[in-house]
Amino acid sequence: MKYFLDTYAIVEIIKGNPNYKHILTSEFSTSIFNLYELLYILLRDYNEEIAKKYYFQFYEFIIDIDDDYIFDASKFKLEHKKLNISYTDALGYIIALKNNIEFLTGDEDFKKFDNVEFVK
Repeated sequence: MKYFLDTYAIVEIIKGNPNYKHILTSEFSTSIFNLYELLYILLRDYNEEIAKKYYFQFYEFIIDIDDDYIFDASKFKLEHKKLNISYTDALGYIIALKNNIEFLTGDEDFKKFDNVEFVK
């Protein structure tokens, strides 16, 4: 199985959440925007050394972002504006859809969408 990791998923993997253990033996990707969020969260909760360590550890899994992803993610976010979906998550979800990979998240707002593996 191939996965697109949202920031929530990456944080849970770093924390050692056993519900995410299966991901470590799977193919996965993420985006630079997710790593941007990750860096902020780890700086806030830990320190710069840890933040940079994990930023660079996941950097090799970044997927290229083309304009169509951004256009479609903006439409998706607008279509679902009543939900609390971040720009980064909208983009990640669209990247996953366009690449036929599962969007891995613990974000409740994505529970009802296709192509999502929801894990807490």
